[in-house]
Amino acid sequence: MSGTGGGEVKRVVVKLSGSIFKADIEQSDLKPFVDVFSDLGKRGVKMVLVAGGGKNARRYIAAAKDMGADESTLDEVGIIVSRLNAMLLGAGFGGLAYPSVPTSLGEVAEAFEEKGIVVTGGLHPGQSTNATACLITERVRADLFLNTTSVDGVYTKDPKLSGDAEKLSTVTVEKLKEILSGSSMGAGTYELMDTVALKIIERSQIPSRIVLCSPEVIKQVLEGGDAGTLLVSR
Repeated sequence: MSGTGGGEVKRVVVKLSGSIFKADIEQSDLKPFVDVFSDLGKRGVKMVLVAGGGKNARRYIAAAKDMGADESTLDEVGIIVSRLNAMLLGAGFGGLAYPSVPTSLGEVAEAFEEKGIVVTGGLHPGQSTNATACLITERVRADLFLNTTSVDGVYTKDPKLSGDAEKLSTVTVEKLKEILSGSSMGAGTYELMDTVALKIIERSQIPSRIVLCSPEVIKQVLEGGDAGTLLVSR
């Protein structure tokens, strides 16, 4: 399976957009993702799935901020919510997945060697789940980092705000930094990608693709499709 237009993908890290973990979430919201990842796992693809915090994390962070919590505490609140999301998603895999949510990079690596599917959330305060997913990609030597978001790729401008935004099929790390310059770095505000994640991708030349968070799109990419935007180091 190929997600970069290159070799076969045997090991992949997928950052799942927090948008799929809705406040009124039901089993039907996650089952299509579980089905796709289970099928891939049975076909020999090893994967780490990193759950985002989503609206619930932002709500808890906002409430904690109003109560006077500092930024590191707000980060910890977001991490806890993302781990709850990971636990919920992981429950759908049964014996296919590692039975608990790892809480450190070392635990993720050990779990990855033991099971074909590992589901985790945030790990360290001050790091987005995007950056966490990139660090995991480095540690487990994955063939691909797949960042799934609420948009279908990288645009020259925010497509939700600008009608003349153009979608890019390929983008360099430097160009994406330019596009994202000025983005907020506060707890719970990370969107498409953040500078820490981009630095990790750049230093390790991690093959990465940014796509819509959709079971069909994820399956398409891992079966050789070119959906979304390919992110290249240079």
